[in-house]
Amino acid sequence: MRVVLVPFPLQGHITPMLQLGSMLHSKGFSITIAHTDHNPPNPSNHPNFTFVNLPDQLGPNSNPTFHDLLPVILGINNYCREPLHKHLSEMIENQERDGGVVACVIHDPIMYFVDSVAKQLQIPSLILRTTSAAYLKTMRINVELHQEYKYTPLPESRLLEKVSNLEPLRFKDLPSPLHVRIPEFIIQLQRDLINKGSSVAFIWNTLDDLEGLILSELQEKDNIPFFSIGPFHKLVPKLSTTLIEEDKTCMEWLDKQSLKSVLYVSFGSLATLESKAVVEIARGLAQSEQPFLWVIRPGLIKGSKWIEDLPEGFQEEIGQRGLIVKWAPQRDVLSHFAIGAFWSHCGWNSIMESASQGVPLICKPCFSDQRVNAMFLTHVWKIGILLDDPLDRESIEKSIRRVMVDEEGKEIRENAMDFKQKVHASVQQGGDSNKCLNELTDFIASLVMAQKSNTNDGSSLNQLKDLAHQKFRTPNHKNKIDG
Repeated sequence: MRVVLVPFPLQGHITPMLQLGSMLHSKGFSITIAHTDHNPPNPSNHPNFTFVNLPDQLGPNSNPTFHDLLPVILGINNYCREPLHKHLSEMIENQERDGGVVACVIHDPIMYFVDSVAKQLQIPSLILRTTSAAYLKTMRINVELHQEYKYTPLPESRLLEKVSNLEPLRFKDLPSPLHVRIPEFIIQLQRDLINKGSSVAFIWNTLDDLEGLILSELQEKDNIPFFSIGPFHKLVPKLSTTLIEEDKTCMEWLDKQSLKSVLYVSFGSLATLESKAVVEIARGLAQSEQPFLWVIRPGLIKGSKWIEDLPEGFQEEIGQRGLIVKWAPQRDVLSHFAIGAFWSHCGWNSIMESASQGVPLICKPCFSDQRVNAMFLTHVWKIGILLDDPLDRESIEKSIRRVMVDEEGKEIRENAMDFKQKVHASVQQGGDSNKCLNELTDFIASLVMAQKSNTNDGSSLNQLKDLAHQKFRTPNHKNKIDG
């Protein structure tokens, strides 16, 4: 049985898709990765997978920031449709020879064109949600609110008000702002990104111990199976998914540090910061007197090639107490005994990697789902604190010391360690995430059986879906932390 995976070509989306592919391969499925020209995975890192190319016509020098993503998303969903149709058609035609039935296509929601291609070819499609369940709930309400305030944008004076049905979120924490008019085509794009289309199931890189209540609420509305099998990285052997070369010498530096003494600082692969903010971060790090490992990737600081905008004399001042690298092996870093806290942009993969190691967070969200994640981390799950704009060195120093050493942050540190234990239990044999992975395997197999048993009677994809759902009982998500 073959499963075809279609990731969106950014680091935070490619990583969980490849991890999912590794999990399904371990369960006996053949895996094909259909990827764009932009940011292709390295096939040599995944010798058990088959790779097919989807020409995207973006050009060889395309390297978008978050604010340049719109034309990339629209271009990929336009230009990759035909090549995916061609590849899937060939797989169906040759499936008996090349590895069995094409069981399903699993795609990133940003690759929404996949749904129509799969539907046309009568192949079941599943969506891998690479964000939190809280974010999907927020986005759906956000779209509804844009309809409500379409002609009368929300006054800025209301931005600090709580959003009904989305506490603890304020209007300023929503993924797209309500105090400015958003073009209708952007709202339509957001609808495409959050709707299930003809998908037969959702797969989540989260766990019931964290988002059980929200998962249950979403599942009741979508009326399809949900499989919460996170954190993905805890259910697969370590594999290389990075698109940026890692500086592994930082591990030697960490080995020389004391237990839980180091602050790890990283803002992910897409965010950018103003030079003024970076100066305040540097001063706050220096004033905190805590050891730190700071990832400054080229392009993070606007208008700067690398670290030339750091304050004069900063590196001499910190000496051996701090280390700056262009990119780090984050999973290894967060699992190292020396790491005491993580100052993060609050991307979902980073949260899963940090929380599963019992590492508390300092949250400085930059865009999109990160603001939602940060508010839940700090106000609901209570394993971090929020740094709001504008950044200043005094609040940075205070936040670092609170999370890492002060008595005031003891509860946050204890909550983070408690969550580490919940993750450990969930991914063990018989744990919630482990059981959900087995249920996903059975569900995909049931789709294949439904296709085989209905090959000759002209049944539609909907009938195949119904048959599979009859053989699989939608799991009940439980609520332990959220709400």
